[in-house]
Amino acid sequence: MHAVGTISGGVALSLMGFYLGIGLTALIRALIGYDPWHQELAIVIGFVFGLVGWLMGIGMWSQWGREWFGLKTYTPHMGGWQRYFMFNHDHKVIGIQYLVTFSVIFLLAGFLAMLMRAELAQAESQILTNAQFNSIMSLHGIMMVAVAVAAVIGGFGNYAVPLMIGADDMAFPRLNALTFWLVPPVAVLLLLTPVMGGLETGWTAYPPLSVVTNQSQVLFNLAVITFGLTSILGGLNFIITIIFMRAPGMTWGKLPIFVWSMFATAWLALLYTQGFAVGLAMILLDRVAGMSFFRAVEGGDPLLYQHIFWFYSHPAVYIMIVPGFGLALEIISHFARKPLFAYRYAVGGFLGIMGLGGAVWAHHMFTSGMPNFLHGPFMVLTEAISIPTGLVFLAALGTIWMGRLWLTTPMLFALAVIFNFALGGVTGIFLADVPTDIHLHDTYFVVAHFHYTIVGGEIFAMFAALYYFFPKMTGRMYNETLGKIHFWWMFVGFNVTFFVMHWPGIQGMNRRIADYPDSLEPVNLLISLTAFALGASFLVFIYNIINSWIRGPVAEDNPWGARTLEWQTTSPPPLHNFPRPPRVVGHPYDYGVPDSVHGVFDDEPVPPPAHAPAGAPAGGGGGGG
Repeated sequence: MHAVGTISGGVALSLMGFYLGIGLTALIRALIGYDPWHQELAIVIGFVFGLVGWLMGIGMWSQWGREWFGLKTYTPHMGGWQRYFMFNHDHKVIGIQYLVTFSVIFLLAGFLAMLMRAELAQAESQILTNAQFNSIMSLHGIMMVAVAVAAVIGGFGNYAVPLMIGADDMAFPRLNALTFWLVPPVAVLLLLTPVMGGLETGWTAYPPLSVVTNQSQVLFNLAVITFGLTSILGGLNFIITIIFMRAPGMTWGKLPIFVWSMFATAWLALLYTQGFAVGLAMILLDRVAGMSFFRAVEGGDPLLYQHIFWFYSHPAVYIMIVPGFGLALEIISHFARKPLFAYRYAVGGFLGIMGLGGAVWAHHMFTSGMPNFLHGPFMVLTEAISIPTGLVFLAALGTIWMGRLWLTTPMLFALAVIFNFALGGVTGIFLADVPTDIHLHDTYFVVAHFHYTIVGGEIFAMFAALYYFFPKMTGRMYNETLGKIHFWWMFVGFNVTFFVMHWPGIQGMNRRIADYPDSLEPVNLLISLTAFALGASFLVFIYNIINSWIRGPVAEDNPWGARTLEWQTTSPPPLHNFPRPPRVVGHPYDYGVPDSVHGVFDDEPVPPPAHAPAGAPAGGGGGGG
């Protein structure tokens, strides 16, 4: 094995560690008088040993672990494509690793959605058994949740935040690399679940079913607990980076809005992620250690799991959407050529969401049998969180108003974020109301609402950022015509698919079920056909991105004429981001303000204000800030 670690070395050591863990488990059980073979316990212990082996083999040992024992570490100096397949510390490499990995997972989860819609195109069983539908539905759910949690944070957060604040890297580069290389074992575990009988519980893993179902549940629990560790460590890294590594002159009032959104998101990830992990660990202990947290017959309480689960999983919705809001506001300001309207109120909105996010979880449990006196407070709190969210909309709409809009592909996707999430927010008000929620709970109305908020909000923001940062990441421009075709195709397909989906939900069609009444067959056929059209739109994206990455025209360093620091260096940036340390002297969004610049380099005079590139509208005026 190469001294600095390789994927093949990681696989070899992970297999060795897995079987070592199994062997030690069997030996210890035999020595204390138990049956040596306990399959689920062996899987758990074997995975822990295998995960350590994987990390050490991929390069963590040579670049970090040796230091723990006073030995010399080895840091590779590889360029080109090889750096993306190793334990690399560069935040830009890690960001692209996240983006490519989760783009593949997104497309795979989308393919599973197509299988589900093929089954649901007609009533009764078509191509899938009930068990197969459950497995595909559960796998689709958890994979899409993983994409929503990590694609923007891990991808654009890692790539852009250090550049935007003028830092040369994240605060803890090796920890940053660790968070990415925990992801491949998670994907492997989830993809192995069909082999172990298939998931039956959906992505929520409610007991008592999750305590007694097949062994694929053990793989699911291990995968999500590991994935949660990446979120916790990543959140800590972002918080320290943003607090302590900002360029001279970058006060909190001059921080780009996407960085503010990442700061709020990092706190949510750090504070709440362990809730889901603890709940799944309790399920594992019920299964492998004979405990009874959720076994009602032995005094356990299945409802306890729901509280633990939603105490994380509703803040997780904001972990998904807040950075999407930040990206949308970032892009809208640059392409409206206006100062970001109500900048401080938008920041307050993010912090308000962060503060209220952990106080609304039980609106998911209005039908669970929790005490009635809790319904009113949680309904009010859920409605209240629309206030800080409204501040974000205020900033977006105020920036658009009277702006000189440059309707590029990133701008179209960013505008769609505001439109889509507005519709999702309106339906969320219905679901926050106790009587209405009791009727609509667990129906396709909830499916439509959730997809409008997360896909319509965050995933559209992800595509906005993909097109926006593509020149910076690759040094090449994408095909603008194909980008706009992708946008309109995806936008129309998405809205027709999920807007129509509200209607069968109102009629009581249950989600996560493979069958439905014959009377709902026509509307389900329509939804399936539009879903297939939506899925086909991504073929345009795949072709455009791959072709442009290989042979697209060479991009300028700042093709958008943007003010923020990431556009004041080369495309792609050098190893340490800037040839000289930047110093911040102005606001990032002061478009139209005479002689205003955001950042300078100390050995250069203050440059003249940046002008819009060819084809862009000139810098507009407008108030705000």
